[in-house]
Amino acid sequence: MRTRIAPTPSGYLHVGNAFNFLVTAELTTAFGGTLVLRIDDLDQERVRTEYVEDVFRSLEWLDIRADEGPSGPEELRSRWSQHLRMDRYEHFVQELRRKGQLYPCACSRSEMERHEGGVHLCRTEEFGSVPLGTPWRLSVPEACSIHWVEWDGVQQVIALDTVLPDPVMVQRGNGRPAYQIASLLDDLDMGIDHIIRGVDLIPSTACQLHLARLIERPAFHGVRFHHHPLAMDATGRKLSKSAGDASLKAMREAGRSPEPMKERAKAYTDRLIACIIA
Repeated sequence: MRTRIAPTPSGYLHVGNAFNFLVTAELTTAFGGTLVLRIDDLDQERVRTEYVEDVFRSLEWLDIRADEGPSGPEELRSRWSQHLRMDRYEHFVQELRRKGQLYPCACSRSEMERHEGGVHLCRTEEFGSVPLGTPWRLSVPEACSIHWVEWDGVQQVIALDTVLPDPVMVQRGNGRPAYQIASLLDDLDMGIDHIIRGVDLIPSTACQLHLARLIERPAFHGVRFHHHPLAMDATGRKLSKSAGDASLKAMREAGRSPEPMKERAKAYTDRLIACIIA
């Protein structure tokens, strides 16, 4: 088992992040695996030094030690940053373009509703010279059904064209590859064979499985996935990164203990392991 925790330093981490980290670490220990720390810092417009530092302080507070990955912000910048892998991502983008899987489209999501014969108009247009900064979208075919079996035996069948129609692969303005590309390639290159995520990332899993098929990377189809429930706030909404009371930073500064979170994650992991080995 080789898995990872992959926080994005675009805000202070919250209890939902802690739950994911703790469950992943518990599973890694239970199955004698290797835990990799990967910090997804591709989106430099949102990354802040204090958010990067918060990742390492939070892991220390939770008593989670990765077997591989950066030991601190300096090592992240010098050896582990996603910006050091930009050539790899760009090669993948060019591969998708050569296969005719991408098309330029600067439409907003509401404008994406424009169709002709059931197909978005930008997909039907001929394009020559594309202005710099134009986003590129993945052309997802109709009735694109993605199937996999979760680690605990749960069957997943996702209509990718419905849940994530024609997602952006190259971002507007900065020309950087989008999350789906970077995450897929990092997992492949790092030899990740187990991925623990929240249920909100089920569409991303389906998208990445589809991308792996398009570029003929069968190793990704051997990955075992588990999608766990999300942590919610008092109103029933998914927690987001912030400096509020739910942030791990606020909890640390208030002198609160991580033990209740660790106990909850341990109980969840024990039930999951029972399903896996049954």
